Amino acid sequence: MTDTSRISIVRMGQDRNHYFFGYYNKSNWNLAGTRLLGNQVPWRDAYLTPGLTANVGYFDLEDDSRYKVIGSTRAWNWQMGCQLQWVGMSRQSQVVYNIRTEDAAARYPYFGSEIYDIETGGRRQLPIPIYVAAPNGEWALSVDYRRLYVTHETIGYSCDRYKPQLDNCPADDGIYRLELGSGEYKLLVSYADLASFHPRDSMRKAIHWVSHIEVNPSSSRVLFLHRWTERVKDETCFLHRLITMNPDGSDLRLLECSDHPLPQLAEDFDPTKVGTFDYEKSEWQISHPLWRNDREIIVWGPHKGRIHYHLYEGCNNGAVTAVGKRVLTENGHMTFSPANQRWLLSDTYPDSQTHERVLFLFDMETGKRHDLGSFYADPSLSKENRCDLHPRWRADGRAVCIDSVHEHDRNMYILDVSSIVGE
Repeated sequence: MTDTSRISIVRMGQDRNHYFFGYYNKSNWNLAGTRLLGNQVPWRDAYLTPGLTANVGYFDLEDDSRYKVIGSTRAWNWQMGCQLQWVGMSRQSQVVYNIRTEDAAARYPYFGSEIYDIETGGRRQLPIPIYVAAPNGEWALSVDYRRLYVTHETIGYSCDRYKPQLDNCPADDGIYRLELGSGEYKLLVSYADLASFHPRDSMRKAIHWVSHIEVNPSSSRVLFLHRWTERVKDETCFLHRLITMNPDGSDLRLLECSDHPLPQLAEDFDPTKVGTFDYEKSEWQISHPLWRNDREIIVWGPHKGRIHYHLYEGCNNGAVTAVGKRVLTENGHMTFSPANQRWLLSDTYPDSQTHERVLFLFDMETGKRHDLGSFYADPSLSKENRCDLHPRWRADGRAVCIDSVHEHDRNMYILDVSSIVGE
């Protein structure tokens, strides 16, 4: 067990506001480690409606960690924020994030994205929202957040003026590619394409969607989760596939599928009896995939009947290895250190009795887990407004940032892990 007294922790927000960044899949630090992106709101756990506004900004770590507002948005959720992220891996003066617009004729009516340049103050809008920007800073990938709000409310954006009538697997919607320079966009792979790609009987009457889209470090390959269900209100009925493709939508490859019988589809099944985190702890769950490098993918999911942290080597049926088989025994939000792939950072969901979440590092060389701390999560928070730790690395691999409510407020914290990774 790690001596956590060696781990310093610093709270970011020092006022009456609440701060959070959201997902684990991208770092909110700039490469220099001088700015830390985050959203600012006046509530800890408001139910989200289209009118609620969040400030967009960053903590200036060279100016007494003051929070500096650069914009605002009404396109956000508690899990992913507004998809705020740095553009590219070089100069990093620009950020991109999602917004609501007044454009009823947009591809996704009333939704778009915005790029802001911190150095010049320049601002420009893009015609569709983004999910993830490629590391090369040239393009991003997009999905319909209205569809996500229907299929997986936790990661969607609420709708009012334009509520979509969703086809189960349309040929004119799916994953879009957006050119960040010109604003041009095109459909790469449709839901109809996905439903016909290694089709399963369970897909025929199901609604389809895509999440967890990630681009590898060289911007040469994309992974995503294809999900489908007949019962959107019960996440334990979600079915999952892990797929990769080229950035132009070609060369789709199926890495894993967890299709399985669903007794929950019985008429007398009561989804209200399902616990908040039962879905995350399902033995069929495929979740939180991320590139370790250009060829390896880490994911929590089943492979050959066993669920573990699994490392997929290559993008076409390469070796699949269980990571930390006896140590990493539950789902979490995992990323490898950008400075040293020896170190895997992750967390746990709240314990059902203590409501504590554990943050930890796992040493890929020794197989040792180093617990960094345990953080209380208020059980009164719902699935949609909960606060996962979602740990994120600083570029030098010597500090991590989390979101947490263990001091009641929703806030961001920096933990110095140099005493462990420097050993």
